[in-house]
Amino acid sequence: MGAASPALLDALRGPGVTLTQDVDLALHTTLRVGGPADVLVTVDDEDALLHSVRTVVSHAVPMLVLGRGSNLLVGDAGWPGVVIRLGAGLRGISIEGTTVRCGGAEPMPSVAVRTAQAGLAGFAWGAAVPGSMGGGVRMNAGAHGADMSDALVSARVLDPAVGRIEEWGPERLALGYRHSALPEAAIVTSVTLALTTADPATVLAEIDAIRAWRREHQPLNRPSCGSVFTNPPGTSAGALIDRVGLKGTRVGGAEVSGTHANFIVTSPGACASDVEQLIALVARRVREETGIELSAEVVRPGPTPEGPRA
Repeated sequence: MGAASPALLDALRGPGVTLTQDVDLALHTTLRVGGPADVLVTVDDEDALLHSVRTVVSHAVPMLVLGRGSNLLVGDAGWPGVVIRLGAGLRGISIEGTTVRCGGAEPMPSVAVRTAQAGLAGFAWGAAVPGSMGGGVRMNAGAHGADMSDALVSARVLDPAVGRIEEWGPERLALGYRHSALPEAAIVTSVTLALTTADPATVLAEIDAIRAWRREHQPLNRPSCGSVFTNPPGTSAGALIDRVGLKGTRVGGAEVSGTHANFIVTSPGACASDVEQLIALVARRVREETGIELSAEVVRPGPTPEGPRA
């Protein structure tokens, strides 16, 4: 692919930065498909992140931010540039009263459990979302009738176009249904939440109920990216896909789950193009038979059969 030149690699090296070359991105996404990247840059603090992002921007190389890979479909051609991932130094949870501060790389389920154990309510639903806190802000992740906007106080954001880290409040983030005003390449380094006091046993029981519901209603034993499509107003994408009889439909190694129609699961040997084609097939069939246009929730960076994505 050749985007990561020796000069770029030398410039990227520094304190808090770990470089890994020729990375198989399929191993870093929950769909388990996708091609390679020249280099994966793992950063352990905000200074390392600033250094890495400024270096990539100065070399005019495409940059992809990788969280937990739970809502990401990388094309079979891979990513033609640098992938940046927040490391362990940008995880962590601190609790002061009802205020919770989390690293952008912290998994949402761990925040749900830690806050419940501390006697705080308002984030139990996070146990149902396998992404990171930073990704949760970007997509305004939600489940079980709640989302990030319900508790979000602020987020620390690095916008590569600005070149510095700023504190963004709810008005600037403009969180909507599976949407935020964050620029495409922006990176969330930390998140602050405001929760409410509650009995720990009650909130932990709520988390147990959420997990039991997921085991019954979602294909947790198969690779997937979670919900593929956002819900149209007044209905659910899964119900529409089920109504037109697409459960079990396959393209290569990709299949519409028989457990939940808004999940696409993959088998060993599946390609990203299988998933792409199945997404297009499902959207077309639903549009033809119901007149409703489905919008994909999964993030699809890089080259696709239709051409390059920004």
